[in-house]
This record gives sequence, structure tokens and C-alpha cells, in this order.
Amino acid sequence: MVELFFCGDTHGEFQHVIDAVKLYRPVAIIFLGDLQAKRPLEVELQEIIGLTEVWFIHGNHDTDSDADFDHLFSSGLADRNLHGRVVDIGGYRIAGLGGVFRGQVWMPPNDPKFASQEDYACHGGKGNLWRGGLTRKHRSTIFPIDYASLASQKADILVTHEAPSCHPHGFSAIDQLARSMNVAWSFHGHHHDNFDYQKSWKPLGFNAYGVGLRGIAMFNGSSVKDNLQTN
Repeated sequence: MVELFFCGDTHGEFQHVIDAVKLYRPVAIIFLGDLQAKRPLEVELQEIIGLTEVWFIHGNHDTDSDADFDHLFSSGLADRNLHGRVVDIGGYRIAGLGGVFRGQVWMPPNDPKFASQEDYACHGGKGNLWRGGLTRKHRSTIFPIDYASLASQKADILVTHEAPSCHPHGFSAIDQLARSMNVAWSFHGHHHDNFDYQKSWKPLGFNAYGVGLRGIAMFNGSSVKDNLQTN
């Protein structure tokens, strides 16, 4: 099996990812949001840029400040954002849904208040604009239009910041998206918990894993960091 690493919320710390890539040389690493890079992402990861493919989705904290936003969305790796699309990585079709549900826009299972970013910006007034568009905060909000676009496609793996319903704070909407896309695996960050849901929850129709704070998981949910500590 092609080795992919799924990286939990880093919150500005990347050395463990750099160490893991140097040791194991995975085909690709995929960040599950809340990177909060202190420098442009390509600078943070410059030691491993040539050793592996780097991909990411954003989390809610990646829009906390202008620096958090710019170091990710305006970085030299900005085109590696998986949010709202399906990309072939290492022979797998990987779909990404970054950000979180927010009540001002959409909090499932409630109906959405706004369908798209443009709809929200248009009806929200000047106070809901930032840099000529959507407010910074809501650039990490899940909008129905992005969710629906993914739901119409197929993938092997779904990576999200929000958790499926098997997590105490998860959403059935994530379950439904994964099943609509016919994925075999899903990985999420956000809650800083390491979970292999196959061992403790009802069947979802796909293999679901939560990757904890600064965790790194493989396909079977096992921790790369545990292996690092024994080498």
C-alpha cells in the first residue's frame, strides 16, 4: 500500500512532521487543518519539500489572524489546498472539506442560512467584508455550495477538519458526505483526539479515524509518532 501520512492539528509546530518524513519518506503528507504556520508554509517545510508531496485542508484557527491566513492561503503551497476538490495523490482519489460548521451560516442538521460565500457577503453588509470579499473568519466556514459540490463526486479518501458523528462532537452531515462519495477511509482533525472508530462505534460504511493534536496517522490509524519514539 502506498504510504500516506495524515497529520493532525499542528498549531504552529512542524518538527515532528519533518522528522517523520525524513525517516519514512511517505509519498505524501496531508494536514487536517489548524496548521497555524508561523512562517509561509513552504518555509516551515523547506527541509522536506523535495522528499514528499505536501497537501492540506484548513481548519477554523487558520483564519484567526491575518498572519495565520497569509502563511497558509498566500503561501507557495497554496495550490495544495484540497478543500472542495478531489485530487489523485499516490494513486488514491482524495477529497477535502476544510473548515467548520458555524451557526451564522450552517449548523447541521438545521437548514443553511446562506448557500454560498457570495450570498453571505451580499446580505451581510460592509461589516462582513474583508479584503474586498468574505470576512476572514468565514473563510474557514463550511458553506453548502462546497459540500454539495463534493457530494456529487466520488473519492477513495475523505479528509475533513470536522468529525463524523462517531465523535461526541461530530456531525452526521460528514457521514452522509463520505457515503455519498463512496469513500473507504476518512480522517479528521479539530478535536485533538486519536480515535480508531472501528473499535468502538457502530458501522459507518467507511473506515473513520480521528488524528490527535500534532499526531500523524497511517491508513490503519496507527500512530507514526509512536514509531518515531522507538527509533
